[in-house]
This record gives sequence, structure tokens and C-alpha cells, in this order.
Amino acid sequence: MTLADDSVFAVSPMHRLQWEEVQQRDVLLYPEGMVELNRSSAEILKLCDGTRTLDKIVSELEGKFSTSGLTDDVREFLEVALENGWIRQG
Repeated sequence: MTLADDSVFAVSPMHRLQWEEVQQRDVLLYPEGMVELNRSSAEILKLCDGTRTLDKIVSELEGKFSTSGLTDDVREFLEVALENGWIRQG
């Protein structure tokens, strides 16, 4: 799936991102189950609120973690998330 440069990303209405105390991690809940997320995946999904583009998500993550060069990794994750139906682009 191709990401449009001007698209914004939001967690799918069929999914809910939340902290799961038992697993001590963020999870993505959906009607058929749950996906346990690693920290970087959770941080990306937290920024998928329907207002941020890929560039904005990358910029905020690079600022938060004082790093650079995250574009390819974030793009790759968003493509997987779109394919799995976890997020939608608008």
C-alpha cells in the first residue's frame, strides 16, 4: 500500500489503543483479539490521531527521542499498519 504524502493517519474505528496493565505494554484491541505492541509501534500509533501526516509524525518522534533518520522506519510501520487495518489514511 502506498502512503500519500499529504495523507493524515488515524487508528481505525474498529481498533482501540490502550495501556494494558497485565502485559505492562500498549496494546491494540479489536473485536477478534489484541495485538501487543513494542514501544516504537505504540509511539507511532499514539500520533495517528487523524491530524498528522507522515512528515509530522516523523518530526515529532525525532524531537521526542532526540534522533533523526526515522522516516523509512515510520513509513514501513505505517504501511504494515494500513495493510492490517489498524489505521486508515485520509
